[in-house]
Amino acid sequence: MSETIIETGADMALPDPRRYFEQVAPERDRQAAAPPLCVYLEVTNRCNLLCETCPRTFEALEPPADMDWALFTRIVDQLPGLKRAVLHGVGEPMLVRALPDMIRYLKARGVHVLFNTNGTLLREKRFRELIEAGLDELRVSLDAADARTYADVRGKPFFDRIVRDVRLMTEYQKRTGATNPRVSIWLTGMKETVQQLPEFVRLAAGMGVAEVHLQRLVFDEAGFGMARADNSLFEQVQGEEMQAIEAAVALGREMGVMLDASGATEPGLSLQQHGEQPWATCRRPWSLMYFTAHGRALPCCIAPFSARGYETYTLGDAKTQSLADMWNGGLYQDFRERLLGETPPAPCANCGLRWSL
Repeated sequence: MSETIIETGADMALPDPRRYFEQVAPERDRQAAAPPLCVYLEVTNRCNLLCETCPRTFEALEPPADMDWALFTRIVDQLPGLKRAVLHGVGEPMLVRALPDMIRYLKARGVHVLFNTNGTLLREKRFRELIEAGLDELRVSLDAADARTYADVRGKPFFDRIVRDVRLMTEYQKRTGATNPRVSIWLTGMKETVQQLPEFVRLAAGMGVAEVHLQRLVFDEAGFGMARADNSLFEQVQGEEMQAIEAAVALGREMGVMLDASGATEPGLSLQQHGEQPWATCRRPWSLMYFTAHGRALPCCIAPFSARGYETYTLGDAKTQSLADMWNGGLYQDFRERLLGETPPAPCANCGLRWSL
């Protein structure tokens, strides 16, 4: 049995894990006062798509790998007070055979478990495994309301199949009375796709999905594929685009579909800048840890999209270090101090300035 290294925080209630960052307000200083309650585990960095908004389509980040069971349990067993686990990173989680076992392992500890999927592998056998394992949330990144736009963004013609399979899953849940996982579909907010938002809401209703989320577009300075500054909606929303968002919100109310955006806020608000140093309001380095499939500790899930070269913002290695040593070690403390100052670390410099927090 693995030794428990970080002390429990199980008495720290989390009323609604889907609103994690809005409910947890840790004191922010160089040193974290409490252990992380959330962990991102990149269970694989492999993927079966070539999305135009993803960095792994355009560059090698780390060698292809799935997170092995020993590393997975080593990390989880050091966090007895863990409240929320997100099983994705820059790969497609449903490529991992051990995924249902990972979910069960976390659920046995009372952890709220979720992941994003591209939905291409959501056959009945697979979605029944997820339901039986106890998955709490399944987020399907669809990114388009029609097959042609989907192929442009995702690089493969799988739109109709995904829509069919998600509908089959929600119908199965309704037929069997399974309330979990909560299924939602996600659209990356870009000038290329925002006009489709009302149809995206209508599509969700037809799939039996009650939640739609407008996802932030994140990009680095060089830009790649569709992840470019000129495609961003942040601080650049025009009248017609705002009308599309407002129409989608109204349609959602009519059809019983909730529409929100990155950061669990309403779409219009998520596209506005807040303050001169918005990055300094971020809570992530005091609330969560993110590990790649190889055990590399990164600041958060946005970092791989916003800055190139993992070596420039790696905060530790779960294969060779304890989580406690990393969490309040020198690299993490220096990172937190810079995040609170006027010259934030590279992955954070444009958070809240060129995309939502």
